[in-house]
Amino acid sequence: MTDSTNSDSRPGRHLDFGKVAKDLIVTALIATAIFGSTIAFRTVSAAGGLRLEVRYDLAFYVIAVVVIGRLLLWLFIWSKPPGTSAVEMPVSIKSGLAKVTAKVGKGFGPTMLMFALVFPFLPFTDRYLLDLSILILTYVMLGWGLNIVVGLAGLLDLGYVAFYAIGAYSYALLAQYFGFSFWMCLPLAGILAAFWGIILGFPVLRLRGDYLAIVTLAFGEIIRIVLLNWYQFTGGPDGLSGIPRPSFFGLPFSRGEGGFSDFFGFDYSSMHRIIFMYFLILALALLTNFVTNRLRRLPIGRAWEALREDEIACRSLGLNTTSVKLTAFAIGGMFAGFAGSFFATRQGFISPESFTFIESALILAIVVLGGMGSQVGVVIASIAMIGGFEVFREAEQFRMLIFGLAMVVIMIWRPRGLISTRIPSIFLKEKKAVSADMVAQGEGH
Repeated sequence: MTDSTNSDSRPGRHLDFGKVAKDLIVTALIATAIFGSTIAFRTVSAAGGLRLEVRYDLAFYVIAVVVIGRLLLWLFIWSKPPGTSAVEMPVSIKSGLAKVTAKVGKGFGPTMLMFALVFPFLPFTDRYLLDLSILILTYVMLGWGLNIVVGLAGLLDLGYVAFYAIGAYSYALLAQYFGFSFWMCLPLAGILAAFWGIILGFPVLRLRGDYLAIVTLAFGEIIRIVLLNWYQFTGGPDGLSGIPRPSFFGLPFSRGEGGFSDFFGFDYSSMHRIIFMYFLILALALLTNFVTNRLRRLPIGRAWEALREDEIACRSLGLNTTSVKLTAFAIGGMFAGFAGSFFATRQGFISPESFTFIESALILAIVVLGGMGSQVGVVIASIAMIGGFEVFREAEQFRMLIFGLAMVVIMIWRPRGLISTRIPSIFLKEKKAVSADMVAQGEGH
């Protein structure tokens, strides 16, 4: 009698099997409604038109996975007492893992940099891997730029792709109408994007949270619609083609006399230009990282973090929140302008379809997944997300489903991002990493 009383009085949460069974039935019905219509039926091309193909077995397996996953959540997570982790781990193992993680973290950045420098010359590197690496580095640069606005200043920006588009079209139009080279247009594209960042900043000075997100989303759509409809100037939906390629100190990457290969005595190869583009975007990304880290240690960087933590307290300290917000939008937009200029010269063709809202959502997902305010986290998230798209490319229509499921799992497992610690920008005696739980989410309130 005493043992049963003691066992019942232990803090915990007992499973209500009736409730669990009802939840699993509802889950199965919802999964059937969703996947029964999207996976069980597919139209395929046939002689004379389309033919309906039935795949009940595949839909059944997907529904079964969903129900089993829901059951595992009930058994291992939702049945635990509040405030306890799903998997209990001894303190000694936790401390050991923390020490190993700290040592690995210190050497991760330099190791990745060394690998990036030698990557184009490795024996297994081909054109496909180089193109994929260039794309990943572009999103790393965009993620670091948005990290200033969202991660450091705490301003939720859903229209960041607008500055990316401004940088791309600035270079394309300046090269088309004035004959400017890439190296002349690169700083101009950044300046113009920063200018538009200030223009966006003024109307949203008094907005916070969801209202700020809605206005920035509208700004991104306005820029895209203007580019789409101003046919005489931007080419409209046809876009702009024939965008000049960058040169290596005046040496074009072309075949024949006066080219890069002829000057250095190499045999001509189209890989020379690809490798040059790789190192160019790597240099731009490293410049973004260097400037961001330096600014974070300056008074303006600490002002951004103060604004992120509490705007009212920031005002009470005498900080001018107007200038703090405008500098965040301007500097973040400037780096997006640099990335847009590089995108235009790499592609040789741009159109408004390259700058849709999904791009803003992808860049924001990289920042949030990596951990807002974490530079290393942005790199890991960019590799995982952009590389993940390529890994699941053969999955066709299931790629986005798998990708979304993976995002949900990661957000449940690491709600503060993959890198859950932050390095303080200022410290008293010793620099110690702090938990991300001590840092505001950065929603602008």
